[in-house]
Amino acid sequence: MAEIFNILHKNKNSKARTGVLSLPHGTVQTPVFMPVGTNATVKAITKDDLEEIGFEIILANTYHLYLRPGPDLIKEAGGLHGFSKWNRNFLTDSGGFQVFSLSKLRKISDQGARFQSNIDGSYHMFTPENVVETQAKFNSDIQMQLDVCSGWGVDRKEAVEALRITSDWLLRAKKAWEEEQGKGYKGILFPIVQGNFFEDLRKQSAEFVASLDFPGIAIGGLSVGEPKEEYSKFLSYTVSCLPEDKPKYVMGIGTPDYILDAIANGIDMFDCVLPTRNARNGSYFTHDGMLSIKQERFIHDFGPIDKECNCKVCKNYSRSYLRHIFKSQEILSSMLASYHNLYFLHNLVKEAREAINNDRFEEYRKVFLKRFKAGEIK
Repeated sequence: MAEIFNILHKNKNSKARTGVLSLPHGTVQTPVFMPVGTNATVKAITKDDLEEIGFEIILANTYHLYLRPGPDLIKEAGGLHGFSKWNRNFLTDSGGFQVFSLSKLRKISDQGARFQSNIDGSYHMFTPENVVETQAKFNSDIQMQLDVCSGWGVDRKEAVEALRITSDWLLRAKKAWEEEQGKGYKGILFPIVQGNFFEDLRKQSAEFVASLDFPGIAIGGLSVGEPKEEYSKFLSYTVSCLPEDKPKYVMGIGTPDYILDAIANGIDMFDCVLPTRNARNGSYFTHDGMLSIKQERFIHDFGPIDKECNCKVCKNYSRSYLRHIFKSQEILSSMLASYHNLYFLHNLVKEAREAINNDRFEEYRKVFLKRFKAGEIK
């Protein structure tokens, strides 16, 4: 299969590396944090704001867009790019995680996943084939296979069965993806490594996925409620079982400690809803930890959220004002907080790339996290 990833520099003291992804809607510098735009929109953020910050790829969610407005309408509009007017890259997930987490009634079989809509209670069936077809209608630049994600604490029998189904579904997804390519679809498919928290199953899954030689690989089943040390252990182990030259994507991580841990392990891509979700709850990222704007101590504080941040929110708005609009439940509060949090993480990853290129990533990581974890701004 065609190679889409070029490694630019490997850090001398860790697995961290910088690279470039070549995708249908432009190149992407890695490591990269990808904002989550569930319904083809990142909540409280315009596409122009995303471009202004510098994002080159965002996510959209297959489950939600399949249910509303539907893949046929999106295809009619010119795919996700024509529909949303975001003309850079889209990565779409398979919808599998939402089937398992949102649906009140679901049944997993060899055929696929039958589920009940969280919108109107109607029944639907996701198969490896129709999930690929749906994402092709979206014109996704990167699409994910349908998989079975088993949570922290399940027994080995359940993990084995989930992996068996995921592996079978991957072969079917691969065939469907190749058929879509024959029709002119240019997006790529990422397989997903599963295996829960059993090393032999992780290795089995990683080796199976690697043998199929996809352009990139996703690592699933992490950050699902396990302790931080288990996450780190199984992330590192899974990476060690995968080919070095492929871009690697870990789903669902969005705090500085998890992001920098992933980068140190050679992960190139990651995403999370946390930055914008926190923002809507009045929680801001700063170099000195998380800041809750709702606190009374900010009533007379006319300084910026973070003196070292160069985003337009920190340049133009005070903590006092941001507290006021949050307490008043103004829509602008979510917009400004979301912009700042996404800018902050984008800048964090940009600085990490610079540190990798200068062979000082571990020093950067240590200094950043020591200060960030020290607590709230005094």
